[in-house]
Amino acid sequence: MKPNYAGETIAPKLSARNILKGTANVITNGVVDTEVIVFIELSPGVEIVSIITKSSAENIGLTIGGSAYAIINASDVIVAVDG
Repeated sequence: MKPNYAGETIAPKLSARNILKGTANVITNGVVDTEVIVFIELSPGVEIVSIITKSSAENIGLTIGGSAYAIINASDVIVAVDG
């Protein structure tokens, strides 16, 4: 949540349906970008990796061990089978 111009805290409402809550396990800061690895407890070893700008990571207060949401917005879903 982020304060608006009047200093009030606002919580965004999203149209995305694929919102997964997890924990930010690894945050690797680069010069411009930040790599974020979010652990989601859906199955053992599942990690979601995202690259965001360094300023975005700072603006949202991203911290190691803190809660984070992976919001996936995709127009295509690819289905595969073994074999």
